[in-house]
Amino acid sequence: MLFNSYEFIFLFFPITFFIYFYLNKKRLTEISKGFLVFSSLFFYSWWNIAYLPLILISMLFNYTIGNQLSRYEQKKRCCTRKKLLAIGVIFNLGLLGYFKYSDFFIENFNTVFATGVSLLHLALPLAISFYTFQQIAYLVDSYRKETKEYDFLNYAVFVTFFPQLIAGPIVHHAEMMPQFANIRNKIKNYHNIALGLFIFSMGLFKKVVIADTFAVWATNGFDVAEKLEMIEAWAASLSYTFQLYFDFSGYTDMAIGIALLFNIKLPINFNSPYKALSIQDFWRRWHMTLSRFLKDYVYIPFGGNRKGEIRTYINLFTTFLLGGLWHGAGWTFIFWGSLHGFALVIHRAWQKLGMRLPTIFAWFITFNFINISWVFFRAKEWDDALKVLHGMFFGVLILPVPLAEKLEFLTPYGVKFGNWLNAVNADREIFVWILVAFVTVLFFKNSMQLRSSFKPNFFYMVSTVLFFLSIFILYRKSEFIYFNF
Repeated sequence: MLFNSYEFIFLFFPITFFIYFYLNKKRLTEISKGFLVFSSLFFYSWWNIAYLPLILISMLFNYTIGNQLSRYEQKKRCCTRKKLLAIGVIFNLGLLGYFKYSDFFIENFNTVFATGVSLLHLALPLAISFYTFQQIAYLVDSYRKETKEYDFLNYAVFVTFFPQLIAGPIVHHAEMMPQFANIRNKIKNYHNIALGLFIFSMGLFKKVVIADTFAVWATNGFDVAEKLEMIEAWAASLSYTFQLYFDFSGYTDMAIGIALLFNIKLPINFNSPYKALSIQDFWRRWHMTLSRFLKDYVYIPFGGNRKGEIRTYINLFTTFLLGGLWHGAGWTFIFWGSLHGFALVIHRAWQKLGMRLPTIFAWFITFNFINISWVFFRAKEWDDALKVLHGMFFGVLILPVPLAEKLEFLTPYGVKFGNWLNAVNADREIFVWILVAFVTVLFFKNSMQLRSSFKPNFFYMVSTVLFFLSIFILYRKSEFIYFNF
């Protein structure tokens, strides 16, 4: 079930909302909690009920291990706490590896050793990357004695809460459970309802109006076109850059908005990342809870910056290489992660020199690096990435025929005049969309800044209604990009 679908907006969500608060009003707290878990599992099973046993097994196993780690007593155990933690982490990574990476490793094994091992053709269980990381964090926090919850129903709410279940944010047990336990959050809060609807409708608009419009041009450029001229290639790459931005930002807004209606505040996961002036700044703004996880549970355990400069560079690079692999089982994702790891190493070395770039130049370099690296993130195959990059930097520059008389002097330099933008099936309208997207992401307040200044007045009411009008184009509904990870 998609947030941007009629069945979610008009059936699942309102029914879940009203029954949940009705049960709480009747002081049936445990039943309301159980109903929320049931609703979340129904939401999860909507795509394919075959995924349900997997998430249930995962939850039961991790709850048991986490419980043992929190209540551990040395004299009564057959293995140390560290070994118990290792068992839990290996189980989670093994589950993720089996379903997400088996075919990738088999393909590469066949290529290297010229064997013919059959692929497993396993369907990727929905949200497995997110709930796996969330539960690994729970185990580590339990190992550190930072969790205090021993009730399975509460743990099930923590893992399955449907606004953040499918594509994050990746939340911590300690930041969620006190909110579910707070008795004030069991009562409808009309300020939170107004704010939640405003943020949800803004996210809905971002997804169905902006992201899905850019998606058409990006798909034509990456997946359909056999060859791209220079302007077509840049149009395709920028279309995907903004599609991904508004798709993921839209999902994050919708998740935060829905959670607010239940009086739950999810962590900020997106903070105007295309305003970043460095690659480090970008990762402090993009998918912030994933960056937090990689820092706290990968980079720092590797040694962080505590073991010398060379080791720090290795740790940075390795962390983001693994981050790339987490996003997808393919060499394009690994290469994308490696690019960002290498960029962070260069950024850190540059900082050591004590030199600073002018603000505009720093932004220009950062944005263009991100835009180019997204090409590998989007491409289904290496050839698709090379096709787009070749067009961006070595493609023929074709301008529209009406400009031929005024710009004829450019012809000796390889510029041609004729049909343009055919490969992405676009017209001049695409440049208006790209320009508006640039202005929006660079100069307007983001949704979290608007959340901080929110007041239930006429302006915000009209804005909510205007954003919510995007439901009229839900006929072209599509999955969120991060559902694939």
